[in-house]
Amino acid sequence: MNTILLVEDDAALREGLTELFERDGYEVIAAGSLREARERLSDAVQAIVMDVGLPDGDGVSQCREWRAAGETRPVLFLTARGEEFDVVRGLDSGGNDYVTKPFRMQELLSRVRVLLRGSTRSAQTTSRSGFVVNHERMQVVKDGEVLPLTLTEYKIVTMLMDHPAVVPRERLLEVLWDEGGKFIDDNTLSVHMSRLREKVGAEHISTIRGVGYQWLDTSSAESSC
Repeated sequence: MNTILLVEDDAALREGLTELFERDGYEVIAAGSLREARERLSDAVQAIVMDVGLPDGDGVSQCREWRAAGETRPVLFLTARGEEFDVVRGLDSGGNDYVTKPFRMQELLSRVRVLLRGSTRSAQTTSRSGFVVNHERMQVVKDGEVLPLTLTEYKIVTMLMDHPAVVPRERLLEVLWDEGGKFIDDNTLSVHMSRLREKVGAEHISTIRGVGYQWLDTSSAESSC
């Protein structure tokens, strides 16, 4: 049974999330503050779900402190602030993903499942054309900086980098249809690709008309949405 450390100061929400995770088969260690989180982070924990704003400090700063000490277990932030600055700050601290309040319970469960699957992989990294993918932390690094990718964007990048040939659109849609039943259609995939190109560089993702997408290690090929 997987164990989650849940750090949330809102007692009602903490109890509701504990019940949600336990119904889905997880064991939950609950904490209402950073002090309790530090005390209850044991070897039994596989993932950490943590509020950003806590009564005795900042969850993002705590994550950064854990990462500096060598902590590698996945961290998902719960935040009421969805602005890009806060998202980037959380991911830069070593966080693996975030969910903005109010959130859908099934989406949260799906994201936790993905994090736990990723945490069972080795710490092996993939390097291509100046990018380094850390599979354990589910992060993509370029020039020493963690890119502020969403979970969907991370999944797209890793699939493209892992396959030297063209990845069909149908295969991407199949992978991106998450366990929570959130449907990713063809138009939505195009939007994700457009945003991803802004973050990694349009020259690295080539559209093969009528087929799919391909990762390029050079900027020699023309790319498009």
